[in-house]
Amino acid sequence: MRQAVDSGEAPSFARHIALIVACSFFMEALDGSIVTTALPAIAHSFGRPTLSLTPGVSSYLVALAAFVPTAGWASNRFGARNLFATAVTVFTLASLLCGLSQSPAAFIAARVLQGTAAAFMSPVGRLVVLRETPKQYIIEAIGLITWPGLIAPVVGPPLAGFLTTYASWRWIFLLNIPLGLIGTALILRMVPRYAADTPRPFDLLGFLLTAAALGLLVHGLTIVGDASWGVGALFIAVGLTSGALALWHARRHPTPMLDLRVAAVPTFAVSILNGGMLSRIAINATPFLLPLMFQIGFGMAPFQAGMMLLVYMLGNLGMKSITTATLRRFGFRPVLLVNGTLCALAIAACGLLTPGMMRAVMYAILLIAGMTRSMNFTSTNTLAFADIAPAQRAGASTLATVCNQLGSTLGVAVAALVLAISQQSRGVSAPALIDFHIALWVSAAIMAAGTLWTLPLPADAGLEVSRRG
Repeated sequence: MRQAVDSGEAPSFARHIALIVACSFFMEALDGSIVTTALPAIAHSFGRPTLSLTPGVSSYLVALAAFVPTAGWASNRFGARNLFATAVTVFTLASLLCGLSQSPAAFIAARVLQGTAAAFMSPVGRLVVLRETPKQYIIEAIGLITWPGLIAPVVGPPLAGFLTTYASWRWIFLLNIPLGLIGTALILRMVPRYAADTPRPFDLLGFLLTAAALGLLVHGLTIVGDASWGVGALFIAVGLTSGALALWHARRHPTPMLDLRVAAVPTFAVSILNGGMLSRIAINATPFLLPLMFQIGFGMAPFQAGMMLLVYMLGNLGMKSITTATLRRFGFRPVLLVNGTLCALAIAACGLLTPGMMRAVMYAILLIAGMTRSMNFTSTNTLAFADIAPAQRAGASTLATVCNQLGSTLGVAVAALVLAISQQSRGVSAPALIDFHIALWVSAAIMAAGTLWTLPLPADAGLEVSRRG
C-alpha cells in the first residue's frame, strides 16, 4: 500500500493521527467498561430488576465480536479513512440513542448499534495508524493507541459511580457526543484519503460462521460465571463448533473473511495468538477483580474502591514515558521475559493484599502491577506488526482485534469462574477475600504461562522496529 504522499523526504511519525485514533479508542473502551457499574441505576430508572438489563452489557460485546471479522473486507471495499469516520459517527449516534432511551428495549437496541460501530473502530483505526507510520516509529505509534485499553477499564468504574451518584447515568453516554463529533471532524480533516483497494468477494459463509462463533462464545463466557452454568456451557460448545467450522472454511476459501496467513508469522503468533492471548487474559482479569475485592473483601465504598485503582492507572501512565527507550535498549524478547515475570509476580502480590496492610506497601504493589501491565500491552501490540507485510495489515489488524476482544472477555470470564468455584467449594453464598486472592493467584499463573511462550522467540525478534539506526 502506498503512502498518501510520496516524497523524497525522510519518513516521519504522524503523531496527530495516532492521537486522534487513540481518543476514539478511549471513547470505545470506556463505554465497554463503564456500563456495568451504572447498570443498577439504569434498571431502576426503567423500573426493572438489575439482572433484566444485563443484555445491555452482553449485547454490546456480542455485536462487537460478531462484526469485527468484516472490518478487513470493509476497509478494502470502502477505504480505511471513510470507514473509520463512519464508524465513529455511528458510535456517537448510538451513544445519543442510549442516553435518550426510555425503555429497556430501546436501550438494548442502541447498545447493539454501538457495539456494531465499535467493531470497526479498533481494527480500522489501527490500520490507519500503521499506514501512516514508518517501521522505526511503530513503537511510539502503538504506545499511543494502546493506552485507552489500559486506562479505560480503570477509569470506568469510578467515573460511572461519580456520574450515577451526582448526575445521571445518561451522562455516561451523552459525554460521547462532543467527543465523537470532534473526532469525526478531525478524521476527515487530518487523515489522508486512500483509494479503496480492489474489492474482493464477500465471504458470506465465513462471516456467518465466524460471527456465530465469536458471538456465541462471548455470550456464553459472560454468563457462565453466573448461575446459568449449563446454558453458558451450551453457548460455548456451539460457539467452539462454529469456530472450528470457520477455521476449516477459512483455510480452503480463496478470499476468507479472516486472513489466517498472518498466523504463520512467528512474532504475530506469539504476541496475539498464544502467549499474548494468555497474558491478556491475566491482565484483563485484574481490573475486574481488584475493585470487587476492595468493596467485598475490604469493605470499601464503590467510589473509594475506584479511587484505589487510580494508583494502578498511575503505574500504567508512568511506564509510558520509558517504554520506548526500554524496548530500544534491550529489544523485545528480553523485555517480554523480564517484564512478564515481574507482571506475574505483581498480580500474585495483589493476591496478598489485606485491609490491615500498610497503604504504602499496597500502593507500591498496585503501581508495579500497573507498570508491568502497560509494558506488556505495548510490547506485544508492537511486536505483533513488526514482520507483517503491508498487504497483510488489514487482515492482521482484524485478527488482532478479534483476539484482543476474546482475551478481554476471557479475562473477566475466567476471573468470575474461579471466584464462583472457590466460593462454592467453601459452601458459602457470597465471595470473601480469600476467593479474590485465589482468583488473582490463578491469573498470575496464566500470566507466567504466557511469558514462558515467548522463550522460543529469537534474540533479534522485531529488531527492525526496535532499532532506528
